[in-house]
Amino acid sequence: MKFISGLLALAALASAAPGKAPTPLDIKLESAGNAEIKAVITNTGKNKLKIFKTGTILDSSPVEKVKISSGEHTVPFDGIRQRISTANLDEDAFQSIPAGESIEVTFDIAEAHDLSVGGKYDVQSTGAFSFAEEDSTELVGSVPFETNTVSVSVDGEAASARRIAFHQKRTRVQSDCSGSKLSVTQTALRNCQSLASAAQQAAASGSASKLSEYFKSSSSSVRSTVSGVFGRVASECSSTTSGVASYYCSDVLSSCSSGVLAYTLPSGSLMVYCNLYFTALPALTRSCHAQDQATTNIHEVTHLTQVKGTQDYGGYGYNFVRSLSAAQNLNHADTYALYANAIYAGC
Repeated sequence: MKFISGLLALAALASAAPGKAPTPLDIKLESAGNAEIKAVITNTGKNKLKIFKTGTILDSSPVEKVKISSGEHTVPFDGIRQRISTANLDEDAFQSIPAGESIEVTFDIAEAHDLSVGGKYDVQSTGAFSFAEEDSTELVGSVPFETNTVSVSVDGEAASARRIAFHQKRTRVQSDCSGSKLSVTQTALRNCQSLASAAQQAAASGSASKLSEYFKSSSSSVRSTVSGVFGRVASECSSTTSGVASYYCSDVLSSCSSGVLAYTLPSGSLMVYCNLYFTALPALTRSCHAQDQATTNIHEVTHLTQVKGTQDYGGYGYNFVRSLSAAQNLNHADTYALYANAIYAGC
């Protein structure tokens, strides 16, 4: 279809062209109160856009929506990082924007950033939205965006109170992986350890072309980094009673929105596995670049700061992995998950 071919061509240009990528999305940020930001998203293209909301500035969960700086200092993000299902998505996971029209969303930047010092902060965002055809929920490509930079004045005491309230939510619920969820969890962790160990060995001394396919290089430094990450993943998945992270089977931070398989709060060493993880994924798959429970665990474990502190860069799946730079692949959770799947499945 013309709509898809046009946007796919645009996505290809975005990954290949130097400088600012062309895009039909114009996003302007403005201050909307103490540590609150309003984003006005305009479709400047000729076709209606049906964009995927989950994990973006349109998501109500405390995902990374902006970069914040004060002078030369970048304020670290300490909210949640997700793994998103790339299949069988619901319509409510999408937002349609007709050509020439705009939508608005307001979000709080204090929950997932320590702004307790207060004062002036610069806020900006770059990334990409995945999209689907108008009559489908299959993700078929992505369109990039880059916002303006807005300067905001923050009341540090009020912002700090909101951040503390968010992080204290997790202390009210104890680990509740029991019954069938416990059985699934135990199997997933065993498989996670097995796949991570195999990927560790492959990264250290296996096929150079396979490593380069996912990480853009097979240099000794890349081999060392990747094998080291998988070694730490294997260690974390080796036990249900020890390790660096708390493991939950219910939505303790109210962030299992549509399409979310699991999420991690790296700053709290906390992982949550949503109902979709238990109902929509097989324990293991030998299909190349498909999702399962074991590689979802690998994805989430790499988000932990003690393991790698990976990011998502707003995208998931093999095609997105291939569009990233070598440096981004080394810090992208789904790259590790897909490489582990490739080694297991013989892709």
